[in-house]
Amino acid sequence: MASSRKPRAAESGPRGAVERFLQAQPGLRGARLVLGLSGGLDSIVLLHLLHAAASRHGYVLGALHVHHGLSPNADAWARHCRRVCRALAVPLGVRRVRVARRSGGGLEAAAREARHAALLRTRADAIVLAHQLDDQAETVLLQLLRGAGPRGASAMPAVGTLGGKRLLRPLLEVRREALRRYARRHALDWVEDESNDRESITRNYLRHRVGPLLAARFPRWRESLARAARHFAAAQADERALLRAFLEQQGLRAPSEARLIEMLKQLAAGSPRMQLLHDGARLRSYRGRVYLDRIGAGGGQASPPGFEPLTWQGQRRLRLAALDGGELRFRRTRGAGIDAARLGTGVVSVRLRRGGERLQPDPRRPRRTLKNLFQEAGIPPWQRDRLPLLYCGEALVWVAGLGVDCRYSAAAGAPGIVPEWRDAAPD
Repeated sequence: MASSRKPRAAESGPRGAVERFLQAQPGLRGARLVLGLSGGLDSIVLLHLLHAAASRHGYVLGALHVHHGLSPNADAWARHCRRVCRALAVPLGVRRVRVARRSGGGLEAAAREARHAALLRTRADAIVLAHQLDDQAETVLLQLLRGAGPRGASAMPAVGTLGGKRLLRPLLEVRREALRRYARRHALDWVEDESNDRESITRNYLRHRVGPLLAARFPRWRESLARAARHFAAAQADERALLRAFLEQQGLRAPSEARLIEMLKQLAAGSPRMQLLHDGARLRSYRGRVYLDRIGAGGGQASPPGFEPLTWQGQRRLRLAALDGGELRFRRTRGAGIDAARLGTGVVSVRLRRGGERLQPDPRRPRRTLKNLFQEAGIPPWQRDRLPLLYCGEALVWVAGLGVDCRYSAAAGAPGIVPEWRDAAPD
């Protein structure tokens, strides 16, 4: 009887881990992902993997290198990132920041805050960071040594938010050594930050001194600490506390305990037709997520507004007043989005869904109804009739939240146009 160990080991590599992660994420097709690229091993490997998977999952990949100016090699690191991204045809931004050297939280924390602020200024639908299993385990250990409670010890989530933007960490299952093997196998070049060798930095001390001691007795100490972090995170996820905190964060009054329990029960049922009205807001749930939007004083639900098709004549922005002032933006690029030449073959118009429309984002799969594609992408039913559709003549070429029809996709190196929908009243 063949052992099952070998296939598991193969699946646990960086490529398999990233593929599993991407498959589990809703709404990636048509989204703009921006990777925080330091030029080090972890981010270079993740750039390589995300670039290889972009066409398969339908997202647009970009990268941002934050130039902290703290190292004499900082300029060389930025040049290296430019070379790597140029070779892959991945758009790269390089942003210089000032780091408060006398920050109360220390230089490392100040640099991280500056990095996050720079990433939040990008036009990203999701920010991607290259933290891996060793980083996670070291974070848990560091937090425990500082006496952190469950919240601190739950460490870094694989999927979270950063300043309101979606935050993704696809490598949290992967050991640093596995990334090193991958980089060598694919002849990738990366830079080494000399500060990683300074044991005066607590994290480096744990990595170079404590980690090897733990590995000698507990070979899977990283996996164990990462699993503990997941347990701590689960302990934090008490549903009543989460809902109460969520309502408070939205500036809404706290309901009574009985009302809170009833709200949880209804939200957990997950019916997209269910609506909870509370303190001038409407709560709905879909596939385990809770959505909130404000309503008028009457507390009713507005029906989809009347919408006349609009003609796009090449402007960079098209404001849709009938959709609460939402805005369609058009970014010109190469090798991504809609083939600009094909758009010139007919009148380009913006419409709303009427029913029966079909799209084929993936050339390997048949053309399907928007209803099926919206379901697959995890887009709530009440949002679907408010998402703009782009037509060339009578051909549907792009749908917000789903992406470009494969017949109209820009070929590698060809001029392309990437539409981006900015909803003025998102849930």
